Amino acid sequence: MSNEILSTLTTLRDYMRWGASRFTQAQVCFGQGTTTALDEAVALVLHAVHQPYTLHSSLFQCVLTLEERKAVFDLIERRINERVPAAYLTKESIFAGLPFYVDERVLIPRSPVAELIEQQFEPWIDEDNVTHILDLCTGSGCIAIACAYAFPNAMVDAVDLSPEALEVAEINIEKHQLSDTVTTYYSDLFNKLPPMQYDIIISNPPYVCLNEWENLPPEFHAEPDMAFKGGVSGLDLVLRILINAKNYLSDHGILIVEVGSSAETLQTLLIDVPFYWLNFERGGDGVFLLTADQVAHYHDAFVAALKTNP
Repeated sequence: MSNEILSTLTTLRDYMRWGASRFTQAQVCFGQGTTTALDEAVALVLHAVHQPYTLHSSLFQCVLTLEERKAVFDLIERRINERVPAAYLTKESIFAGLPFYVDERVLIPRSPVAELIEQQFEPWIDEDNVTHILDLCTGSGCIAIACAYAFPNAMVDAVDLSPEALEVAEINIEKHQLSDTVTTYYSDLFNKLPPMQYDIIISNPPYVCLNEWENLPPEFHAEPDMAFKGGVSGLDLVLRILINAKNYLSDHGILIVEVGSSAETLQTLLIDVPFYWLNFERGGDGVFLLTADQVAHYHDAFVAALKTNP
């Protein structure tokens, strides 16, 4: 079969189409940086022939050498047989239009908050008022680094409890030459942070409930389980963030947290809290925003919710 493929298919476009068909046939799961079989195939084919993801489509008709065809074939088959997410095979993921190094030590960037960062969180905060930003559960550092680009005059702190994840974050900070702007902290959320008032606190914490985690496709289990598991309810870390954020938000600050599939559970648990659920043009949901005043006003409710959280 491989010889037939290698002799019949010749162009980049041929292998992109074939890869997409193979992924569909094999029922490969997406959602880790790409959303369709074709997107996944394009990413892997371009990587295999050492071309950027921005390569113009007019070049998709270029004929591949036999060596390049073999490289593409092997990568497509590996994606199917090993059920390894494409970003781990390419060691790269795009977030907010920026390239990031990724490997099995970190969650693959894919949060819808990229769109919010690109828009500088308008209309929720004035760019001129942003001097300090905190990214909790930073993982690869993609959110922190994207924020540094969006607010070049701000200092950004990036926190994670995984030393391995922070190693990857440091790789990306150096890659983007932001060592003077983005600082990493090994900390359990706020625990080891110095006293600071942040204008933006943003987080994509572990929020998947235990039952959902156990039933995720194999590709998701290739990622660090620490980046997913949010306890029985999925809200263990989310509630701790809500409780402690009031001590770190500036008077005009905002808190943005992605809770994904646990959004309904959170809203039911805190039915009186006016979470603002953000909408995204490029898709995605389960991200709420609260102002500093709201975080302070509902503090007691957050504490009570943590006590009843299973």
